[in-house]
Formats: sequence, structure tokens, C-alpha cells
Amino acid sequence: MQANKLAGTKPERLLVKTLFARGHRYRKNNKTVFGKPDLTLKKIKLAIFVDGEFWHGKDWSERKHDHKTNKEFWHAKIERNMKRDQEVNTALTKQGWTILRF
Repeated sequence: MQANKLAGTKPERLLVKTLFARGHRYRKNNKTVFGKPDLTLKKIKLAIFVDGEFWHGKDWSERKHDHKTNKEFWHAKIERNMKRDQEVNTALTKQGWTILRF
């Protein structure tokens, strides 16, 4: 788990390069926006999150039982991440932001 990064992951770098090449300017990990999105375009109020499948519970109902050890910890952690994602989405939507999650 030590090798997992908060920012600068391969999918995030690929998205950043593509956006920059198309002329879009953004802020990375902007702390002034609730939820600290990976990328923000403040002019158009667009928040982009690049979420890892494992950490944010992709196909959670099917993959919930894949954990072999420390199940209680992982279930609580991933379910809390999913709940926090919904809280952030709700708060940003109320503030007029458009949210994209990859």
C-alpha cells in the first residue's frame, strides 16, 4: 500500500496531458474547492476526479467479497470513501459545479 499515490497517477497524468494539448487550463488538487478535486476548471465550474477502482468501490456489490484478510477494515474504509464521494458530489452540485469522475 505504500506505493499508492494521492496525486500524479498514470490515468491522471494522461488526462492532464490531453487537456493541456487541447488548450484547456486547469488547477491540480485545488484546496479551495470542497473535496479537493484532482483537476478544476474554475471558469466553467468543472471538477474532475480520477478515482481508483479499488479505493472507490467500483462494482462494489460484486467485488465486496474479494478481500481475503482484514475484511471489516476494508469494507468500512471503501464504503466510507463511497459515502464521502456522494457527499462531495452533493455539495459541489449545490454550489453550481459540474462533476466528472473517472
